[in-house]
Amino acid sequence: MRVFRMIGTIAAVLGIFVGLQWYIGWNGSVFLSALTDSYSGALYWTCFWIIALSYIISRLLERVIPGPLPRGLKWIGSYWFAVFEYSVILLPLADLAVWAQRSASVSRDTAVLSAGAVYFVILIAILARGSWNAWNPVVRQYSVVVNKQAGDLKQLRIAAASDLHLGTIVGTRYLKVLVERINQLKPDIVLLPGDVIDDDVEPFRRLDLGSVMKGFKSCYGTYAVLGNHEYIGGKKEEFIALMDKAGIPVLTDQTLKIADSFYLVGRKDKAAQSVRTGRSGRLPIKELIAELDHSLPLILLDHQPSSIGEAADSGIDVSLHGHTHRGQMAPNHLLTRRIFELDWGYLHKGRLHAIVSSGYGTWGPPIRIGSRSEILDITISFEPLA
Repeated sequence: MRVFRMIGTIAAVLGIFVGLQWYIGWNGSVFLSALTDSYSGALYWTCFWIIALSYIISRLLERVIPGPLPRGLKWIGSYWFAVFEYSVILLPLADLAVWAQRSASVSRDTAVLSAGAVYFVILIAILARGSWNAWNPVVRQYSVVVNKQAGDLKQLRIAAASDLHLGTIVGTRYLKVLVERINQLKPDIVLLPGDVIDDDVEPFRRLDLGSVMKGFKSCYGTYAVLGNHEYIGGKKEEFIALMDKAGIPVLTDQTLKIADSFYLVGRKDKAAQSVRTGRSGRLPIKELIAELDHSLPLILLDHQPSSIGEAADSGIDVSLHGHTHRGQMAPNHLLTRRIFELDWGYLHKGRLHAIVSSGYGTWGPPIRIGSRSEILDITISFEPLA
C-alpha cells in the first residue's frame, strides 16, 4: 500500500507540474498569436517544452555526453525555475486583467498585449533585481558571548559561508570573490557549513576549484562539513579527497581541539539518514561530544538547522547552519519559516547561540528575492562567569 501511495503522490505532483507548465505555455501562445499573424504553433510548443524541461534534459544528458550542451541546458533550466515560479504567481493576475478589459469592451488583442507587456516588465524587473541580490554578497556580522574560558583566547573571529553550490552556475569567478572577501575580514578560522558543491563533483574537479579554496587565509585553517547536496551527488568520498588535497578537512561526525582553546564539532548531514530504513547514519550530538572537555567552548557545524533543540540540550555553545537559503526566492521563505525553528538569522536558546545563513551561492537560478547571498562575520567573546 505504501508503494502505491508513493506512486500516486509522484503521479499527482508530476501532473500538477506539467499542468502548470502547460498553463504558462498557453499564455505565451495566446500572447504570440495576438502579437503576430506569422505565429507557428508547432515551432513554439517544441521550443517551449525544450526550455521548460531543459534542466531535466541536462541532468540526463550529462551522464551520457558531458560537455557544453548539457551545461548550457542546465543554465537555461536553472533560470526557468525562476520564470516558472513567478509566472505561476503573475499570470493569473494577467488573465484577470485581460478578463476585466474584455468586460469593458476592449478588443481581445489589445487586452492580451497590454496585460502581457505588464507581465514581462514585472518579470524582467524581478529577474534583474534577483540576479543582483545573488551576485552581490553582503557580510552579516554577529557578536556573541560564551561564558567559558578558551585557553588564552579572549575572542575568536569566524568567517563562514554556507551553501556555495559550486558547479555549472556558481564557478571560479564567484569563488574568487568569496576568498577575497573572507581574507579581507582577517578571520581566525574559516568555516563552510555544507553544500560546498551543487550535486556533481565533476565541475569542482574540472575547474580545479580546490586550488582557489587554498587561498583562504586564517590563523587556524579552513574546515567544512557535508550538506545534503554532497550526498545527492553520490560522490562525497571523492569530494572529501579533493577538499583534503586543498588543505580543507571535511569533518564527518568528527571533533577537533583547536589551539587547546575550543572544540570544533563537524556533524554529518541529516541526509546520511536512510529514508528506506529510517536508521540514522550520523551520531546524536550528545554521543558525538561525550568524550570532550565541556569546560571548553563547543562550536558545531551542522548543515541543516533541524536539530537546534538537540544542540542546545547537548551543551553546544555556538552552532552554524545553512541549507534554507531563506527560501531564496520569496514567497518561499514562508515555507522555510514553517519547517524550521530558525530558518535564517540568530537564535539564543539556553546557552546556545544558533546562527543560520541564507548561503553564499544559489541552487537552481542565480536569483534571490527576499534574501541575499551572504558571508558571516562572527565574533565570539569568551567571558567566564565569576
